[in-house]
Amino acid sequence: MLELTPIFICLIIFGFIFGVIYISVRQKERRALLEKGADPAIFNIPKSFSATLRFGLLFVGVAVGILLGNILAVTTNLQEEAAYFSMIFLFGGLGLVINYFIEKHNRKE
Repeated sequence: MLELTPIFICLIIFGFIFGVIYISVRQKERRALLEKGADPAIFNIPKSFSATLRFGLLFVGVAVGILLGNILAVTTNLQEEAAYFSMIFLFGGLGLVINYFIEKHNRKE
C-alpha cells in the first residue's frame, strides 16, 4: 500500500485542480448564456429515477463480486487481487447497467 500512496496523492491533486477549472469554466459559460438572453430552464438537468435503486444495485453487485472473487481466489490459480478486483468491477458495472435499463423502462411509462 505504501508504494501506491504517491499515485493516490497525485490523482487527488490533479482531480481537485480539474474540478476547480471545470466548475469555473462552466460558470462562465452559464453567465454568458444568461447575458445573451437564454432561458435559465436549460440548466435544469432531469433527475434520474431513483438514486436509492442505483446505489442498491451497485452495492449488491459489489457484494456478489466480492463473494465470487473469493470463490475464484480459493478454487483457481488466479491471483487474489486480480480475482477480487475483476469480480467487483464486473458485477458492480452489471448492477449499474441493470439500473440503466430499469430507469429507461420507467421513463417510457
